Amino acid sequence: MAALPEQLDLFRLPSLPGGPAAPQHHVLLAGRIVSFTLRRDRRRLAMRIDERGLAVGAPRSVPLAAIEDFIRAHSAWVLEKLDEFAGRGGPRHLPIHDGARLPVLGAEVRVRVTAGSNRGLWEADALWLAARPSADLARLARRALQRRALEHFRPRLAEMVARLDRPLPALALSSARTRWGSCSAQSGIRLNWRLIHLPAELIDYVIAHEAAHLVEMNHGPRFWALVERLHPDWRTARHELKRQGAALPIL
Repeated sequence: MAALPEQLDLFRLPSLPGGPAAPQHHVLLAGRIVSFTLRRDRRRLAMRIDERGLAVGAPRSVPLAAIEDFIRAHSAWVLEKLDEFAGRGGPRHLPIHDGARLPVLGAEVRVRVTAGSNRGLWEADALWLAARPSADLARLARRALQRRALEHFRPRLAEMVARLDRPLPALALSSARTRWGSCSAQSGIRLNWRLIHLPAELIDYVIAHEAAHLVEMNHGPRFWALVERLHPDWRTARHELKRQGAALPIL
């Protein structure tokens, strides 16, 4: 199996404290639906906000309604801190909530959350998450982004393999932490769905790279000549891929 030679440790962050994932809940703050994790192993009510979003600790005896009231009483601080972390650069966990901003094809789209049956809908420069009260908003966003990724990747791959006079291989999405893409003579081409965050010209470089492996399963001079035929500015794109890829959000 061939893959990009300059694989990066793109999405791996230090282990997060706290053990297994805590249950996720939602609360309405100033018209925004905010997700929060809840742990019932604290002596008193407390909140924390970091790259992962809002986390609440509470005693087992405190009812959920009281916890939600506690969050609402500090709504200004919660929203301010969530927006602060969402606006930071660098690798980060991006909490998904109404009003969050996501990079898609090098541009920015706004996340909108409404009541619904757990679906993601694209509309102009917005991603609408029609969610049930207990929905995992990050999971809904990932599904919508993966669907958008396939819709973008398929025609670009078809165009490039046609230029190489090769049959269209099977295409699948990858969630790999260290690879943008891979090519196998048996299983076809896999592209990391997180590429959908990047500008189209950088995605084209990765697709060109993997398409060239259909002819040359190596990184020799003939391989790079094929890449240049498909994407003449591949050197610039490879540099930008390293730079911009290191700052992608982690959902």
